[in-house]
Amino acid sequence: MLRAAFFALFVLSCAPPSPSIVRTERGADERVMRIDRRDAMVESDSGIRIAVREVVAVGAPGPRRVPVVLVHGLGGGGVSSFDSPIAGYSLAEDLARAGHAVTVLSVRGWERSTRPPALEAPADANPPAVSSDEAVRDIGAVVASIQARDRRPVALLGWATGAHWVGMYATTHPDAVSHLVMLNTIYGTPGAWSMRSLLEDSEHPGEFARAVGAYNLRDSRSMLRTWDAGIPVADKTIWRDPRVSEAYASGAVASDPTASQRTPPSVRMPNGPLRDSYLLAGGTKFWQAGDIRAATLVVRSELDHWSRPEDVAALQRELVHARRIETLVLPQATHFVFLDRPDHGRRQFVDAVERFLAQ
Repeated sequence: MLRAAFFALFVLSCAPPSPSIVRTERGADERVMRIDRRDAMVESDSGIRIAVREVVAVGAPGPRRVPVVLVHGLGGGGVSSFDSPIAGYSLAEDLARAGHAVTVLSVRGWERSTRPPALEAPADANPPAVSSDEAVRDIGAVVASIQARDRRPVALLGWATGAHWVGMYATTHPDAVSHLVMLNTIYGTPGAWSMRSLLEDSEHPGEFARAVGAYNLRDSRSMLRTWDAGIPVADKTIWRDPRVSEAYASGAVASDPTASQRTPPSVRMPNGPLRDSYLLAGGTKFWQAGDIRAATLVVRSELDHWSRPEDVAALQRELVHARRIETLVLPQATHFVFLDRPDHGRRQFVDAVERFLAQ
């Protein structure tokens, strides 16, 4: 029963790069700005290769700014989340235009990155796959690969589970991180959580559901359910461009080479982040905010189903050693704010991030 409900809701060592993907456009000052994309692989743990996409603007005006690493959450991987092919909706491209060299990564188990063996077996044959520790090691490998050629500290931007991961990384690598942006994150503080009833073991209250296996299968429709639920109007196109939501969902599904073996086509999503998020929302701390030294921006969408006001308050209270702390609540914005229409939170979010990183 739990599993049915769960699926209903949810649901540098580089390899030779693929050919660069180039988009060229003319900026406001009429100079041509070329957006270059380069796909590569970074070695993490033994046998684990992490897919990265580097996005840079050639001809961007102004000084070279801090390198930025974008870390996805539980849903779509890095590219489907942060580098939408729909003009005006790629966060990576926005930040590249502002003068940042941007790296989009996909943690093991997502998109082109190595899938752990548990994802190749039946879902119920193994416990939830991909732990926070593994994700943080993947982030560390990517940061190290960037700093091998650019010794400056990097800025990390994480979304949802990705924000938990970047916070965890920043506590143990304070010299590697200059800026930290955490969007719609859970922090280890107790409080009500909308997902708890779906993930709790009905026979063992207070424990993560034992029926949840290594991964779950999500088709394009299920990729959009929580987004649909977060938009408070019947006509979802008022809030988001249907081309953007289609690109996000279909891109995530198409990234799984086994997708076409199932009807409808679906992507294998690791469940380890669900288990860890359940523990975080119950008050388990994987890391201490007081250990973070980077300037930190905590952003929460008012209509977010994942994070809670308690998480923002706890981070404000505990980020005592951060060089700078800023918090922002985006009114009437959803969990997917950077993919929503500009006048429904996207513009405010992107502007806030660019201002924060420029300081």
